[in-house]
Amino acid sequence: MVYKRILLKLSGEALMGNEGYGIDPGTVEDVALQIKDVRDLGVEVAVVVGGGNIYRGMKAESQGVDRVTGDYMGMIATALNALTLREKLEQLAIPARVQSALAIEKVVEPYIQKKALKHLQSGRVVIFACGTGNPYFTTDTAAALRAVEMGADVLLKATKVDGVFDKDPEIHRDAVFFPSISYMDVINKDLRVMDITAITLCKENNLPVVVFNLRGKNNMKKVVQGKQVGTIVRRQA
Repeated sequence: MVYKRILLKLSGEALMGNEGYGIDPGTVEDVALQIKDVRDLGVEVAVVVGGGNIYRGMKAESQGVDRVTGDYMGMIATALNALTLREKLEQLAIPARVQSALAIEKVVEPYIQKKALKHLQSGRVVIFACGTGNPYFTTDTAAALRAVEMGADVLLKATKVDGVFDKDPEIHRDAVFFPSISYMDVINKDLRVMDITAITLCKENNLPVVVFNLRGKNNMKKVVQGKQVGTIVRRQA
């Protein structure tokens, strides 16, 4: 395998499938099966989940909710997604643990770096919930932070398109695809692959990011095998 330890970033929207809201059981099962395929190769898997399928903190102010309160509500939404994914993994006989940046010990473990590393080394999938535990920071930033803390070889950013384009390919038919691109080009071209804080953190720690279509057959498995899938973001394009 090209990558021995990965961190998968799943948006909340990725878990709702074709539904307009909430969690689609079929989609969660598909994600769990893809994780199983990768784990069966001997790859250690960590996951950061978003909560946009349930609640987005950034919309809080427009709804009359204080932004800080809204962000905490969004963090709690990620915990719901994390628990759902854990249950599906365990139904597939894959040991998994959820660690939260917020203190909800009766439901999940608190985030402890060394304990998370031991879980990974023991073959458990570790799902990180509640972002960084701080308002104003996205789950993309949490993914970059946890990937660095876990010593991941790569951050896999799962999307619904085939990688990074110069504009939205779902809107613009002439969008140009980048098979590889540098961190600085992502920032300078404002490509919104991840937020600037997340990309900068990856750049400073030389952590490659692979942006790929989660719905493509065996795409996650192909990435860890080193096959050309999606877009790789790294120091040099």
